Parts: sequence; structure tokens; C-alpha cells
Amino acid sequence: MRQLPDKDEADKAAPEEGETPEDRPPERTPEAKGQDDTKGQDDTKDQGAESQAPGARDEADGRTELLGGATPGDGTEDDAGPDQAVAPGRGGWRGRYPVAARTLSWTVTGLSVALVFVALLLPTKLELLTVDHFARIPVELIFGAGLLLLLPTLARRVVAVAAGLFLGALAILDMLDMGFNEFLGRGFNVVLDWILFDDAQSYLEDSVGHTAAMAAVVGIVVLALAMVALMALAVLRIGDVMARNSVVATRATLVAGTVWVVCASAGAQVAGLPVASRSTSALVQDRAERVEKTIKDEQEFKKVAAFDTYGNTPGDQLLTGLRGKDMIFTFIESYGRSAIEDPAIAPGVDATLQKATKRLDKAGFAAKSGWLTSATYGGNSWLGHSTFLTGLWIDNQNRYRTVTAGNHLSITHAFKRTGAWRTVGIMPGVQKSWPEGTFYGLDHVYDSRELGYKGPKFSWSTMPDQYALKAFEQLEHGKKHDKPLMALNILTSSHQPWAPIPKTIPWSEVGDGSVYKDIEKAGKRPEDVFTDSTQVKQEYGKSVQYSVNTLIDYVIKYGNKDTVLVFLGDHQPLARVSGNHASRDVPVSIVAHDPKVLKRISSWNWADGLMPRADTPVWKMNSFRDRFLKAYGSTPSATPQQAKRAVK
Repeated sequence: MRQLPDKDEADKAAPEEGETPEDRPPERTPEAKGQDDTKGQDDTKDQGAESQAPGARDEADGRTELLGGATPGDGTEDDAGPDQAVAPGRGGWRGRYPVAARTLSWTVTGLSVALVFVALLLPTKLELLTVDHFARIPVELIFGAGLLLLLPTLARRVVAVAAGLFLGALAILDMLDMGFNEFLGRGFNVVLDWILFDDAQSYLEDSVGHTAAMAAVVGIVVLALAMVALMALAVLRIGDVMARNSVVATRATLVAGTVWVVCASAGAQVAGLPVASRSTSALVQDRAERVEKTIKDEQEFKKVAAFDTYGNTPGDQLLTGLRGKDMIFTFIESYGRSAIEDPAIAPGVDATLQKATKRLDKAGFAAKSGWLTSATYGGNSWLGHSTFLTGLWIDNQNRYRTVTAGNHLSITHAFKRTGAWRTVGIMPGVQKSWPEGTFYGLDHVYDSRELGYKGPKFSWSTMPDQYALKAFEQLEHGKKHDKPLMALNILTSSHQPWAPIPKTIPWSEVGDGSVYKDIEKAGKRPEDVFTDSTQVKQEYGKSVQYSVNTLIDYVIKYGNKDTVLVFLGDHQPLARVSGNHASRDVPVSIVAHDPKVLKRISSWNWADGLMPRADTPVWKMNSFRDRFLKAYGSTPSATPQQAKRAVK
């Protein structure tokens, strides 16, 4: 039989007056009724909490989300809302491990902020890479946050990615600045210095081998690409989190901006640096100015190089005071002022110079020494060579290309122009064709392939200095010529990394260089020396002692009454050896058997012997050419006033 509903149920089922079926709520199952009854008991509490703090829950959620917590639309199970539980087994690993998911999200957001923060405050010098340097507030971070908050979704993401790529590129340039300041004493030039990467790779191959060098290059390229990509993702992540929590993000940005303004107004500092930082903006501006200056410098230098005080002097009016002399111009690699004055290096080098002076005096030679300020530091030796020889200040690759492509008179070319000397170059560091030899007026250049060396390389140095000088003696100096010799020798044994270092052996045992195999094997390894701040100074000093002793031994053994030696350093060693605030000064000496040679430079006030004094005059390296030509009888073809007018 059909069961009739009771009266109460019938009343509930019957439509009220004026009520349509559509207006009636859907029927609920007994389970739903039970849930509603339970839920209803908490409605009053929930409503009361919401009425007491209308925005409290939103703000609390915003604080969680800014830290990287799950937010609507981020793909986590929390998107389902607080009252909807995620079914077991659904939603992937985030659903199974919600705590781990939130922790990972917070960590990624935190790392993104840290990465951007560090990139904005990254210094350009290695010694500034300290904790104190990062205890500051970058204004660029505040400005960037404000901009991202104002932009609509698509524009925000485009700007975030572009800003991240730009910031990644700036971080790479900052790290290049660190390397260049450490090795070359100057920042990276974005216009001119890309060509130096090829030299850097060659240096690595010569120092640590082809395989290790290639691994280093690949690692650097991967690191650079990763830096740019991660920076773009980091800024994008920060922008999205801020957009989902705009209220809290806006407040935080306003607070940070206020703190920055207060610190800037008060001049607050930490470790001597302003707390209110704008270093990134300043660096961008500085790089732009350097690019503009580099481009402008190219045009101005062409005018300077085009005019030469001695450019049109006939050969019979050049170097008349040195006729009949065998001239030897020698550069000792990295022989800088620090070798003579740094307390950790000087004792051994100074003792060597003093003993060498006495040995020269005993052999009938005398010497005078001074200081020159090199156009380069830590490397780029060819800039120092060309500055010394041409009388032009050549401190970048563009200037070097300009001058070597022209016909500006160098000291060596002046000897060539006279027709009174045979001119040669001994270049053990040159391992391929060197077209600059023609510019320098050299009749013949002996590079590493023509010197007949059969022994091992000593890290970057292709052969010991003693072998190079012995080869010079056999190939040129020891032969009979119908006129005297002018030689340009570039020695390499004191080139970094200063390990292993050759040993002086009897000249009769040098042979083809095979004797150096055991000496090279017994020497220290570059990786053991170059990374040790104490050892690298010691070994650098030893390498300078070796080069100076070898050169003076050569002059005493193979020189004669007509021998004149001019030797100097091309630049200071890198900052790890010379110090972060070292000068660019290098020693220069003139050695001669004939007293008339040194008498001509008595007005220079140079020190007697091979070691200049602390108070000996310091000249810029480019001033040496004109002083030398004048002292030894050359006649200028134009006055300095005419030269200035020509440049203008």
C-alpha cells in the first residue's frame, strides 16, 4: 500500500501562496541536512568574525601568498578553497604533499627576491664583495616593484621578462668588471674588450691545458646563459606574486620607499656606503658614458697619431749620438714597481738588482734607472710596448689598431730610418704571424717558431728567457754584420701564473732547450701557486729575479764596449700580487759600457745603478720616446707648439 505523508511533511511539500516551483529550494538529502545542521552551528561565529575584521582574512592570506604560499591560479590544490577538500590521490604531488609544496613555493619566491637584490647591489671590484656591501636598499628595486604593480597582466609580464634579461646582462657585465679590475686594473669596455676573450682562452690553454680550458669556457658560457634566464624568471615570479597580493605589496613598497627617502635624507651609511643605494642606475649611466667616450676617443686619437714631432726628420738627423752602438731594447714581463717596493717581494728582487749592479760595474758597465707610468696594468703587454716605443698614450685596443695601421715613428723605426742599423725582433711569446713587425721597422722578426726551441713550455711562457737570449746570440748578435744591431727583445719567463719557473744554467748547456725538461717537471704547478695569495707573491718575485739575472748575465758575457741595453717592465703584475691600490709604475734602466752614453741623460736625474729610488722622477711612459730621441741627437721636424696646433 502507498504510505501517506504526515501532516508536517505535507505542509512543507505544499507550495506557499504565490510561490512558483522555480522559487522553491531544491530538495536536500538526509546527508545534506545533517551537514547543514552541523554547519549552521558555526555560522554565527563565522559571521561575527567577518563583521569584526572585514579585511583581516584577505590581508592574512596576502601575507602568506607574498611569502610564496599557494594562491588562486597558481595551480596548487589550495585553489579549491578552504571549504573544499582535495580528494585523496588527485592533484598530483602537490595534493599529496601540501606542506612540501608550500615550502617549495616560498623558497622559490624568496630565492627570486634574493637573486634580484644581489644583482642590483653587485659590485664591480672583488674586494667589495662583502656582506656589508649588500646591507643596503636599492632604489631600483622599489621603483621596479611600483611599476609592476601599476601595469596590467600582459604588460606586467612583458616588462618583467625584459627587466630580468636586462638585469641579468648587467650582472654579467659587473662580473666582467670584477675580473678586468683584478687582472687589468680597469673595468670591462663593452666596445673594445670582446677581442680579449680570444687571448684569455689562449692563456688558459697555455696555463692549464686544452681540455681544462675548454671545460672552463663551456662552464662560463652556461653560467652566463643561466644567469640571464634565471633573472628573467625571478622577476616574472615576483611580479605575479605581487599582482595576486596587490594590497600588501603596495603597502610594502610604500614602506620601503619611505625608508629609502629617510636614509637618503639622513645620509645613513654602512661600511662607508650609503644605505639608500642607487648603484645600478649609476653603473648604467657610467657604462653609457664610457661607450660615448670610447667612440669620441677614436676620432680624437686619429688626429693625435697623425701628427709627429719627429715624423719628418731625415734619417741622417736621427740618433746621431748612438752611431756604432749595438742597441738592445728589452721588456721584462710584469716587472713593476711592486717588485722593488712591496715588503713581501722586494727583499729578494732588491738584493738581485744590487748584486747585478756590482757585477756590471766589475765588468766595466754602468747603469741609470728611473720610473715610467705604464698605459696598462696586469696584462695587455702590447699596449705598454707601443706606448713606450711610439710616444703615444695607447691604453686600449682601438688606439693600438689605429697607431699600428699608420706610420707614426717608433723608436725602433727611427733606427731603421737611419739606415745605420740592422733591426730585428726576438719574440718568444708570438706564436703566429705578427704584422706589427713592419710598423716597428724590424728587418726580421724571430717568433717562437723560428727560435729552434725543443724543450717544454713553462706554463704560458713558450721558452725560458735564457734560451731566447742564447738564440738571439746565435742567430744575430754573435754574427758579424756590416753595421751594428738594434734588437727588440720581449722576454716572457716572468709572465703569470709564475709557475713553473726556469733555473739559470751554464750558457754552454742551453743547447736546443731539451735540458729544460727535467727543470720544468721539478717546478711548481700553476694551480698550486696562482690560487695562493702568499705563494703567488713569492713566485712572482723569483720570476723577476730570474729574468733580471739572465739579462745581466747575457750582457756581461756577450756584451762589449759598444753594447747599450735599455730594459724595463711593460706593466705591474695583477692586483693579487701588486695590491688593489698599486700604481702603474715600472722600472726602466739604461746600461752602457761607454760613459758618454749615460752622460747624455745626466739631466734626467735618474738613480745610479739598476734600482731607482723612491724619489726618482716618474714620467708617463709615452714621454720616453721624445726624451730619448732628443738626448741622443735627433732633430725634431716640428715644434711642440706646431704639434698642438695640428691636433686642434
